[in-house]
Amino acid sequence: MPVRPRRELGKSGLKVAPFALGGNVFGWTVDEPTGFRILDAFVDAGFNLIDTADVYSIWIDGHHGGESETILGNWLRKSGRREEVLLATKVGMDMGPGGQGLSPEHIARSVTGSLRRLRTDRIDLYQAHEDDPTTSLEDTLRAFGQLVEQGTVRAIGASNYGAERLEEALWASERSGLARYESLQPRYNLIDRQDFEGPLEEVCRKHGLGVITYSSLASGFLTGKYRSKDDLTKSPRGARAGRHLTDRGHRILAAVDATAVRLDASAGAVALAWLMDRPGITAPIASVSSTGQLRELLRASELTLDAAARSTLDGASA
Repeated sequence: MPVRPRRELGKSGLKVAPFALGGNVFGWTVDEPTGFRILDAFVDAGFNLIDTADVYSIWIDGHHGGESETILGNWLRKSGRREEVLLATKVGMDMGPGGQGLSPEHIARSVTGSLRRLRTDRIDLYQAHEDDPTTSLEDTLRAFGQLVEQGTVRAIGASNYGAERLEEALWASERSGLARYESLQPRYNLIDRQDFEGPLEEVCRKHGLGVITYSSLASGFLTGKYRSKDDLTKSPRGARAGRHLTDRGHRILAAVDATAVRLDASAGAVALAWLMDRPGITAPIASVSSTGQLRELLRASELTLDAAARSTLDGASA
């Protein structure tokens, strides 16, 4: 098995390879046998962080949430590879009758369900999927902290928090001696730069948070799969990429294409390499639907972006 360099995830003590596998497609566009092959190939290649959420994939008719966690749990049971991976999951999104938010009661119920589906006794990174303004930060952090004290959770993180609210949470942890968020999971890629770069990025740097980005390939747009409206029907996920079919989107994709040709890599690998190269980014998250796609994207960790590549990509996406 290749030995991949590891990066510290904040001050959590967790060490992750520079690419994380997204589990949002498991139970949606990826069935269980295919998911097993992808997971085996991912770990065989020396990578270790797998990200999912309790809500995946509740948006499918007949689903109730937890489908992705269930497939992961079945793979862990069959493969026996629990010690080789870091499991990250999330709580807080609307689970229908299962509730939502970050109240201590909902966190307690939700972690029990996630552990059962994942077939494990611990979650390595448990993340608040989105802010819950109806619950005090102290109550949420205290509930998370109890899970850390019990050994049920090793570290906690936040997702979809704004800069002000994230800093409030970090100060609350320090002020009250509570568990603190060690990572942030923001939407961030070559197209979506404005929400993370600036105050939110500064908060992460100031407090030493790890950053694991989601939508790292802009819903697949940065792979070059969707170049026109006609292409959006290629996948159930295509509709999410439609908003990038703009002059700016095409300009960015052209810069990615040119860099990919020069580096003899796929467009997706170049887009991920740009993220891996950004200061403060621990690992981009991306999902795949086949082992072939996975191999293409894993090349990102081996690419070196020179000054010309950085200038081309930064200039097109600024």
